[in-house]
Amino acid sequence: MRFALVGYGKMGRAIEAAAAARGHVLSAVVDRSARTAQAKRSIDRAAWRGIGVAFEFTTPAAAKDNVIALLARGVPVVCGTTGWDPADPDVKRAARSSKAGAVVAPNYSVGMALFYGAVAQAASRYLAAGGYDAWVAEWHHRAKVDAPSGTALRLAKLVGDPPVAAVRAGHEPGRHLVGFDGPHDAVTLEHVARGRSGFAEGAVLAAEWLGRRRGIHRFEEVVDDLVSRTTKRGKR
Repeated sequence: MRFALVGYGKMGRAIEAAAAARGHVLSAVVDRSARTAQAKRSIDRAAWRGIGVAFEFTTPAAAKDNVIALLARGVPVVCGTTGWDPADPDVKRAARSSKAGAVVAPNYSVGMALFYGAVAQAASRYLAAGGYDAWVAEWHHRAKVDAPSGTALRLAKLVGDPPVAAVRAGHEPGRHLVGFDGPHDAVTLEHVARGRSGFAEGAVLAAEWLGRRRGIHRFEEVVDDLVSRTTKRGKR
């Protein structure tokens, strides 16, 4: 599959490596500051014919317009930019009128997608039991723009929307904690990212899964299908 990178920062380069390892070919780069032979300064200036998917990892201010522009060109999109609203009516309208689809997620870690399910199940039990207060905390490196992260906000929604404590310091690639604090005990669930490679591999899995699907999808759909196929193979 030929792919494009919209945004050629650290995450874009990690996706380039992960996609190449799975046999995919980089055919276009869109980034205002990238200095490569393939790089273009805008989506309008890039050639999209034959591109199977575009990975959009830019900034909150640019993501909405980028996703709409790519869908308008019939280019499937895997978007991992956080700090913007993918439920925006303009994005929904673009998705309805496009022959291409998009996967939009704040986090492309397979482990985090599974963690969402574990947190939701824990919340349904601890909060139903009564006496437990839910909390969410997260840490990221100092350069991460949004705080709290989109992942932390998703976790908070799963446990009843408590305030999120967010730390931005050092070089932490991503650490998320969810807790249930009761009068007699406390329980903590934790997800720790070890680097960008896991996010990059997940984004490539999402691109492969997206194919000819239309509409806006969550990364959990990708992981659910992956788990379902693996389970079915194991039962044969």
